[in-house]
Amino acid sequence: DSNCTDNEKPLHKITFGYDFEVSQYEITFEVWDACVEDEGDDSCTYRPEDQGWGRGSRPVINVSWDNITNEYLPWLNDRTGKEYRLLTESEWEYVARAGTTTVYNTGDTIICGTQAACSTDFTGKTMPVGSYNPNSLGIFDVHGNVWEWVQDTFADKYATMPTDGSAQAGGSSVYRMLRGGTSFYFLFPADAAIPVRSAIRNPYEQYKQSIGIGFRVARTK
Repeated sequence: DSNCTDNEKPLHKITFGYDFEVSQYEITFEVWDACVEDEGDDSCTYRPEDQGWGRGSRPVINVSWDNITNEYLPWLNDRTGKEYRLLTESEWEYVARAGTTTVYNTGDTIICGTQAACSTDFTGKTMPVGSYNPNSLGIFDVHGNVWEWVQDTFADKYATMPTDGSAQAGGSSVYRMLRGGTSFYFLFPADAAIPVRSAIRNPYEQYKQSIGIGFRVARTK
């Protein structure tokens, strides 16, 4: 990928020593709102705004890494008896690429509005999850719609990235990683190709919320 930035290098090999499952879709407002409306002792107290775009099957936005790990995941795990978590960066890229080595899992080009929820300006907004075709693993919306929080802390150029697929724990304790890009250009220049590339990564303060950020979940089998 000739558009890769220095922070997306070097190319490195990951060997997963475990099996894991990933949600097909980004977590939606419908699911988050169920956490708020549960009224249990561990239900979510934070109700994110939808920017007037709609709730329901649109990906939840305006949620911080802290909101997710302190409220949503404990509630989900308590209700299901499972151990859901955020994906690691390595898991995310493996799932997003789905065996491809091209710029996007659709090839070296992607068509906004046809293959992904993305835009070439700031006029885009999120779409209901699953609005476009999934990749070959059956996973939807890894390109665009919302940036997705992952578990990892930020370390420049993968400096402390484990080789076994686990989360990077070195580096900053405040910045966590975002992957996948969003439905509109966000922080990246227009000459970096449509910034929903498989390799694109962005550090962001874990306590901050944004209209362009959501998440999906995983669990180790």
